[in-house]
Amino acid sequence: MNVIGPLQQRVTRLIFFVAGFGTSAWAPLVPYAKERLALSEHHLGLLLLCLGVGSLIAMPLTGVLSARFGCRPVILISSTILLLALPGLALAASPWQLAVILFIFGGAVGTLDVAMNIQAVMVEKAGGGSMMSGFHAHYSVGGFAGAGSMALMLWLGMPTGWSCVLISAVVAAIVLYTQAHHLREPEAAERDAPLFVLPHGAVIFIGCLCFIMFLAEGAMLDWSALFLTAGRGLAESQGGLGYAAFAVAMTVGRFSGDAVVRKLGGRRVLLLGGLAASAGFLLAVFTASPYAALLGFVLIGLGASNIVPILFTAAGAQTAMPASLAVAAITTLGYTGILAGPALIGFIAHASSLNAAFVGLGCAVLLVAASARIGGPARQSA
Repeated sequence: MNVIGPLQQRVTRLIFFVAGFGTSAWAPLVPYAKERLALSEHHLGLLLLCLGVGSLIAMPLTGVLSARFGCRPVILISSTILLLALPGLALAASPWQLAVILFIFGGAVGTLDVAMNIQAVMVEKAGGGSMMSGFHAHYSVGGFAGAGSMALMLWLGMPTGWSCVLISAVVAAIVLYTQAHHLREPEAAERDAPLFVLPHGAVIFIGCLCFIMFLAEGAMLDWSALFLTAGRGLAESQGGLGYAAFAVAMTVGRFSGDAVVRKLGGRRVLLLGGLAASAGFLLAVFTASPYAALLGFVLIGLGASNIVPILFTAAGAQTAMPASLAVAAITTLGYTGILAGPALIGFIAHASSLNAAFVGLGCAVLLVAASARIGGPARQSA
């Protein structure tokens, strides 16, 4: 029987940190892998797709595994695979080896992502208050710490393999510390859940909203620098300020998000957040100043910060599907937004302009805000 209290809340925050820390450590390694294996941009893009494909295959299966065996074994196995695969990313001797390791790494990332969100839903339910934004804030902090630590070690001249071993050691230490306190059993209602349920009803609706929000987040990651340098006159060395402004604002918003959701309710936060994020896109597009665009990116980060946590809470509260399968479904749909985002935005930018693509994103986020007005998923977390 699961005993859920403050200790499980702390452990869940730590595993969100681990997921962000381990996943983001790969980003600084990408240029090294490209140079070591003499990859063209085209071949590198295909290899990076292996990571996404591994995640997308693993995510729906994780809902079934968590429903059958509980979150603990799924979290422990996936985090162990992640920390073992990470050094392989730095040591792969051929493109085929890197493709296989990226696929395994992506599968571990996707599995851990779903399992920790299922645990977060259960811990939040037991706690009786909003906690999801705080959990996701720790993922963001882990992302900063993982990418920053790896970049620092590489800048100091440490070999990529040993840098990965040190990152893996940190992951292993936290996993060992938390392993005894993850939720060992699925909820009673989940044990007899079917092996597969086609997403339907509210889950499809929530998943589509997640797709939009992950698409917007992906746009900030992949296109904000080009938007500022090519369209607003910033130097290339300053292009990263756009994503930095967005990411810092999102992290700040998530750390304060639980208190805001408790005070205003999920529906109002969804409405106000969607309006703020949409206004941020439009401000960035319809002003010529790069500093106004940076302010727009801050608005996007603050507005978007608590929307996805609210949607995960809603997925756990809906009754159309077992919660574990619902969380897996909306995570998969959301992650599809991240994968499809660069190509979709690039297509629109090629056909029209990057400004037009950002306007389209602003309008799409308005649909998320409108979902609160029509009694959408935020009602579950209000």
